[in-house]
Amino acid sequence: MSETGNRLRKLLESPNFDPQNYVKQLSQQSDGDRDLQEHRQKIQNLADETAQNLKKNVYKNYRQFIETAKEISYLESEMYQLSHILTEQKSIMESITQALLSTDKDETSKEMQAAFPKETEELKQRTLTSLLEKVEGGKNIMDTPGRHLVYNGDLVEFDVDNMSPIQKVHAFLMNDCLLIATWLPNRRGTVKYKYNALYDLESFAVVNVKDNPPMKDMFKILMFPDSRIFQAENSKIKKEWLEILDETKKNKVTKDRHKKEEEPPTSPVRAEVSTNPFDEDDDDEPADAEERVNLSLEWIQELPEDLDVCIAQRDFEGAVDLLDKLNEYLKDQPVTQKVKELRSKVDERVRQLTEVLVFELSPDRSLRGGPKATRRAVSQLIRLGQSTKACELFLKNRAAAVQTAIRQLRIEGATLLYIHKLCNIFFTSLLETAKEFEMDFAGNTGCYSAFVVWSKSAMRMFVDAFSKQVFDSKESLSTAAECVKVAKEHCQQLTEIGLDLTFTLQSLLVKDIKAALQSYKDIIIEATKHRNSEEMWRRMNLMTPEALAKLKDEMRSCGMGSFEQYTGDDCWVNLSYTIVAFTKQMMSFLEEGLKLYFPELHMVLLESLREIILVAVQHVDYSLRCEQDPEKKAFIMQNATFLHDTVLPVVERRFEEGVGKPAKQLQDLRKSTRPVRINPESTTSVV
Repeated sequence: MSETGNRLRKLLESPNFDPQNYVKQLSQQSDGDRDLQEHRQKIQNLADETAQNLKKNVYKNYRQFIETAKEISYLESEMYQLSHILTEQKSIMESITQALLSTDKDETSKEMQAAFPKETEELKQRTLTSLLEKVEGGKNIMDTPGRHLVYNGDLVEFDVDNMSPIQKVHAFLMNDCLLIATWLPNRRGTVKYKYNALYDLESFAVVNVKDNPPMKDMFKILMFPDSRIFQAENSKIKKEWLEILDETKKNKVTKDRHKKEEEPPTSPVRAEVSTNPFDEDDDDEPADAEERVNLSLEWIQELPEDLDVCIAQRDFEGAVDLLDKLNEYLKDQPVTQKVKELRSKVDERVRQLTEVLVFELSPDRSLRGGPKATRRAVSQLIRLGQSTKACELFLKNRAAAVQTAIRQLRIEGATLLYIHKLCNIFFTSLLETAKEFEMDFAGNTGCYSAFVVWSKSAMRMFVDAFSKQVFDSKESLSTAAECVKVAKEHCQQLTEIGLDLTFTLQSLLVKDIKAALQSYKDIIIEATKHRNSEEMWRRMNLMTPEALAKLKDEMRSCGMGSFEQYTGDDCWVNLSYTIVAFTKQMMSFLEEGLKLYFPELHMVLLESLREIILVAVQHVDYSLRCEQDPEKKAFIMQNATFLHDTVLPVVERRFEEGVGKPAKQLQDLRKSTRPVRINPESTTSVV
């Protein structure tokens, strides 16, 4: 590199380089465009040299890049294995620790029982009374007979939404309820806490909160639709709270069941019979209906709480299994007041479960995983009797997924490549959705009409993206024909599951295809008219045998088998350039039009061909009438014969092969333009 180039490189590489000031100084110092052009060339040379050096360095270090990538891959694999081993070791250590703690707890409990006599009910109540004296507003809590303290301790309450600490509280767990009291900032004597809330043990569920540093040692209390989160001082105290809460709740359920079983049966009271015939019988149930419905079973007593836990832990299948079990048990039972109360509690949980499942299927959730990712929520909604809602949400979810996939598709420079990717994404998604729909809603045939309607709306979304890339960008007719052909082929794949959307695709594309055919027809007519205006009626001279052979191949591919008779020696063709160019262009239009063809486009394609042919025929007719030179008139007549006897029959035959029926309009056009032998003094050439 020259000294000037080195100086320029150092200037551009300097950390304080300012492009705007540099350009400003350069424009002030230059004498004219020539200086700027030279400087631009220097910068371009510097850029080319830099790119070349970068390419050489890449080639030089290419093997090192590959080896480094391999090493990174090996390291990633080893790290994954190490993580797996550490996880296993952690779980083993936790199980050993838990076993040791359980053993220590049992031994300590036995020692305490041997050292101290069992607390009496009265002692427990006195302990609770002394503690409640420190709670402002908690005097009436001891009014319930038999209530005593089980466990108490300090906790920190956190906000459920943003997980920020709210306040410090003291919790009192009693044998039938849980009292939450807040700390008083200004203590008054022995009063340290203020009454906040009292929860019956049956009204809430306790859920462990997974540690996520710095948020750890937490547990959640669910009182639907509300919930509260508390943090213990350490993991040991948290574990004690969870174990004692669970044990106390079970003890209360067991105690209530035994109490109900020990109640002496009450003798039925004979109902007073009214002699008034106008009195209505308000109670149709037998007197002993309440006794015949046994709701004291343990699983029924714990059912509302178990449903809350299943919903909180996202165990949707378990929740629906419990509901099915309850419905099966109550199917043949009389509807009593207790059954109604149980139903009202369960219905509230069903509503909450439905809301959670609906949220799982909402388009706001992650759309990854394909249609199978929705199967879990859809199947549980169907089991809950919400098949219509499940169908609607499933289809909305898939519509959002398809729309997102189309929107994320990268627009390539080559239109055909983009259309291949677009068709692959859309029709594959549609096929997967149809198969998943058939699997999920196999027993709900009424939902299939909704899927058909959804498929048509999805096809409309696809056609919008398709037309925007193919027709709005003014692609050539051959490219448009290839793109439509690709879309039709992909659409045919849906017939394997009994879904035929070909007609829908054609009806949505017909407007754009009509416009494309008419636009290309106008281009051909304008090009033909332009060539006609410069027509000299001279034979074509292709100069080389190779060019002549190439033209023969092109005309043969167009279907002009008799073109050989119009070729002469020394690379001459006994036709004009205008007629040959017109033939190739019109046959290309016909082939592309047949690729786009479906019945709604029949007249559009037919009229376009007729208009194009008329332009050439009318030009030949006009030239025959106006030409005075006998030799040129004979040459024009030869071109007219080629058009009438060779080109038009090929157009008719190819159209009939592509469409499946003859084109009467083209036949009439050929008959009306039949050339007649020309008398040199006559000016009539075409009948």
